[in-house]
Amino acid sequence: MGRDKINRERLVARHNIVLDEVSAEHVLTVGNGDFAYSFDFTGMQTFPRLHDQSAAWNSAQAAAGGNIGAAFAAPPTIDTATMSNWGWHEMPNPNGYVLDDAMTDYQTARGTVSYPDRYAFTPEGKIAEGYEAGAWLHANPHRLDLGRIGLVLRDAVGAEPVEDPQRVTAVTQSLDLWSGAAQSEITFAGVPVTVETVASPDADKVAFRITSPLLADGRLAIGFRFPYGSDGFLQTGDWDADDKHTSTLQTPGEGQATIGREIDSTGYTVDVRFDSGDIREVAPHRFELTTGASSLEVIVTFSPGRLSTLDQESFEEIKKLAKSGWRDFWESGAAIELCASDDERALELERRVVLSQYLTRVNSSGVLPPQETGLITNSWHGKFHLEMHFWHAAHFAGWGRPELLERSLAWYVSILDVARQTARRQGYPGARWPKQVGPDGRESPSEIGSLLIWQQPHILYMLELAWGAATTAHRAQLLNHFAELVEDTATFMGAFVEERDGSFHLGPPVMPAQEFYDARTTEDPTFELSYWWWGLEIAQRWRERNGDARRDDWTNVQNRMARPLVQDGTYQAIATPPYLRRDDHPSLLAALGVIPPTPLIDPEIMSATLEDVLQNWDWNSAFGWDYPVMAMTAGRLHNADLAADLLTREAIKNRFTAVGHSPQLGSLLPIYLPSNGALLAAISLLATAGPDFDPLFPTTWNVNAEGFVPWPDSNR
Repeated sequence: MGRDKINRERLVARHNIVLDEVSAEHVLTVGNGDFAYSFDFTGMQTFPRLHDQSAAWNSAQAAAGGNIGAAFAAPPTIDTATMSNWGWHEMPNPNGYVLDDAMTDYQTARGTVSYPDRYAFTPEGKIAEGYEAGAWLHANPHRLDLGRIGLVLRDAVGAEPVEDPQRVTAVTQSLDLWSGAAQSEITFAGVPVTVETVASPDADKVAFRITSPLLADGRLAIGFRFPYGSDGFLQTGDWDADDKHTSTLQTPGEGQATIGREIDSTGYTVDVRFDSGDIREVAPHRFELTTGASSLEVIVTFSPGRLSTLDQESFEEIKKLAKSGWRDFWESGAAIELCASDDERALELERRVVLSQYLTRVNSSGVLPPQETGLITNSWHGKFHLEMHFWHAAHFAGWGRPELLERSLAWYVSILDVARQTARRQGYPGARWPKQVGPDGRESPSEIGSLLIWQQPHILYMLELAWGAATTAHRAQLLNHFAELVEDTATFMGAFVEERDGSFHLGPPVMPAQEFYDARTTEDPTFELSYWWWGLEIAQRWRERNGDARRDDWTNVQNRMARPLVQDGTYQAIATPPYLRRDDHPSLLAALGVIPPTPLIDPEIMSATLEDVLQNWDWNSAFGWDYPVMAMTAGRLHNADLAADLLTREAIKNRFTAVGHSPQLGSLLPIYLPSNGALLAAISLLATAGPDFDPLFPTTWNVNAEGFVPWPDSNR
């Protein structure tokens, strides 16, 4: 294992992205955690039909004769969109739907409890009778595509825009990860076009420098297009609803334009600055910027509300700020170098790690928990899944960048009262955290999500990770800001368990992380039992840090928590029939891996369970974060070779594309940031899992790691 200081710029530059083809799967993104602009091979959003996810999904289904499994295996198409953490829209609600309209009664040990489960997912958006309220509540609010900015290519002045991407030749595109700047070079009609693309590090702003003789002769313009919001699963906008929104152009001065957007109750402003030329409306919600020069700089700023924010930053100034911001990011926290190893898996793993750091910084480091597809395209209407928040962002602390994790943790405080109301409605004290939500914290109806529980301890674990990476001075601030939230979260957990036969159980209705069991009968899922003990232990420690005594009722639950079911020497997923299904997430392994050693889990039994899973699981059904979970389990069991093998194992959902994306279900889920974040979490755990906090990787690998923060230990 190496100990030399890592040349970080050289490490990052090894994995700069270089593309030379027209591909619906390859989308690059620039952004800052709260705003992102994603673009095609031209450096802008020029060919939206090439990246139409909905059309690609429908085509894949048709080609497969309606076989969804075969459609999942089709090459993915990724949309290009412009998104922010403030850009949300809610459609009119003429029927006045509220969450109570989507409830179903469940019989529990504490009596009848209602859960909002009246929603059935279909990619096509079909709504079953009686589920209308759940469908509206599930789809609203949804994240907006703030607008498309692309090249407009014409064969002659006044001709219709060219929409066929195959008319473009000599494609070369690169993304410099150290500076966050992209350069795209194409040829159209025998004439070269160069586009530089960069985003501001601290504002909702994207900047372009376009260079081509086509600008001066009128065959190239810059187009701006704006959609209505969409309640579809795959769509980021509705481009066929021109009468439902307004786009108003104003030109307050030379080289300046402001487009005011009104979409029902949502309003925002798009400010455009350019160093030459004129902008005009060419159709409803469509505008074009033309110039007589051969080079054009364009800076576009998106702002919530109706306040214009025109400023005087130049393209070069924004580019310089972006480079400084990215340099600071790469030079902060941890780094790991694997390229000197002879094993080709090591270099591929290093590539995945570097690209995943870029993608999670752009998409998962903002003030809200991210959606599974980040700020690139919509999934589940742009809402975030709190059970995935851990995989998106927990790694920031292990990598010595806890401030990037803490940015989204503050949101939990803002919806604490909503979480308390949920707990009270179900007959509990404390606060219960939902599964799928928008910024307001109101959960989305779901036949699975409303019964899921493994998101409940996440906020405790993420805070503990942040605590471990924080300075002494900052720890006092964490205690002050989050102590009440910790107490309420654990209070619900302590009350949720059911006492029977001298033990405490996690009883129905409960849906485990492996989401295909009957919630009405499922009891004592292995991972959740371990996580309940660990979550309560974290809360006890926070009480002690705050000068309070450990709570006896929580200690009682910890001491008498039911042990996971063991059959034939291996753990089962749940304690009720069918005990273990061998598909979807092998989440029972997370009970020792993601979770540190606890009194509930025997390492020898978990070792046998891991071996059983590896031999008998349906791996086509597993998801991207499952491989890092298994690697973490192997790491806790001190099996470095197996951990490395699992991280790089060839599998349909453990593939990382040339730009670092991890597609899961064809065009239905072509980006899956939990894969990227889970990979980084596993690396940060393995980087300090050896003796004396040394890296735990194969002895044949040449590993150089620095700056990692050890994960918390249940034994203190």
